[in-house]
Amino acid sequence: MDTVGRIMAVSLSDTLGQSVIVENVGGGGGMTGSARVAKAAPDGSQFVLGNVGTHAVAQTLSKNPPYNVMIDFAPVGLFADLSLVLVVRKDLPASNLKEFVAYAKANHDKMQFGSASAGSATHLGCALLNAAAGVTITHIPYRGGAPAMQDLVGSRIDYLCIDTPIAIPLIESGQIKALAILTQGRSSSLPNVPSAQEQGLAGFEAANWAAFFLPKGTPEPIVAKLNAATVAALDNPTIQKRMKDVGIDPVGVDRRSPAYLAKFVESEIAKWGGAVKAAGVAQE
Repeated sequence: MDTVGRIMAVSLSDTLGQSVIVENVGGGGGMTGSARVAKAAPDGSQFVLGNVGTHAVAQTLSKNPPYNVMIDFAPVGLFADLSLVLVVRKDLPASNLKEFVAYAKANHDKMQFGSASAGSATHLGCALLNAAAGVTITHIPYRGGAPAMQDLVGSRIDYLCIDTPIAIPLIESGQIKALAILTQGRSSSLPNVPSAQEQGLAGFEAANWAAFFLPKGTPEPIVAKLNAATVAALDNPTIQKRMKDVGIDPVGVDRRSPAYLAKFVESEIAKWGGAVKAAGVAQE
């Protein structure tokens, strides 16, 4: 999320004629930063980069979420799809998803999986994978994807379900192994890694995405101006290349409007709500 945010910020700054500052607000799987924007003045000075964790999963994962996604935000625009990939420590004795599941069933009591934080897409992606595979594995939450990946490289944990931009350099260097893309189709950034569905988990999908949201009550001209700047970034060949080079897929023209994002988020809340409950990972 930091990567895609900084890529977009460069183009937004140029288009809007003022600096767009990226501030990482840690805590709550991104909910702390999102809550701050939900309570901010609706003047366009603050907006948040939301994702499946902050603006879909959060509504079901927590018994008392700090905001209501459908009420407390003004949708601006969806702009990126990010595939999650199952990656394992390089010495884990599995070369595909079938072998991984067999190993996990035989060793579940001593295995650990990591995530960027409790409630994040990286957490829920693996939780759903575990449920689909029929295993219960100890979860180790970290303060971000980077430290979780460091421990995977060091073989201190066994696997992650992580956004492709973080994983690709380490996969290519042989420091970790990629076993499955957690979307129904393959990722353009990792075309040689088969999907979980291809490997026997019919209908399985756990993907991340990125979108901008302003506080509720933000005047429509401000929403429209930020949406136009977002669309301009997606139409910029340099930005498109930078995104694709790090494993991020810009969304198509028909998926960029505030109206589309509002309907999309509503459907994502419903989809992930059922999945969270089925996986038994909802928090009190």
